[in-house]
This record gives sequence, C-alpha cells and structure tokens, in this order.
Amino acid sequence: MSRRFRDDEEEATVPCPHCREEIHEDSQWCPHCEQFISAEDGTVVGKPMWWTAIALVCLLLVALWILR
Repeated sequence: MSRRFRDDEEEATVPCPHCREEIHEDSQWCPHCEQFISAEDGTVVGKPMWWTAIALVCLLLVALWILR
C-alpha cells in the first residue's frame, strides 16, 4: 500500500501554548480556545497601571482641596 502526499496539502502544525490542540504554525490565534498565540498579537486590554495611579492621586488632591 502506498500513501500519496502532496506538499501543498500538508500543513505544518504546532501545539497551541494554551490548549495544546494542533494549529497551523503561522496562526496568530487558536481557533479552538480563541486565545492569541503571543502577547504581541493580542489586543491591549485596559490602561497601564501608572495611568490608574495618576488618576487616584488627582482624585485625592481634588478631595483634599474641596475638604479644606
């Protein structure tokens, strides 16, 4: 019995780092668990921590100015 393989039908796959399912090696996200493969591919969620710290300091200063 011979097996016939064509190069264009074979796709290189790698395991997803999150769910370990086989995905195409050039994928930016996993179709199984819907997670991005790397942080660079994902979208930025939320504000940086320093932005939150600045906002809290400003609120504290406004509260102190009102209550004096």
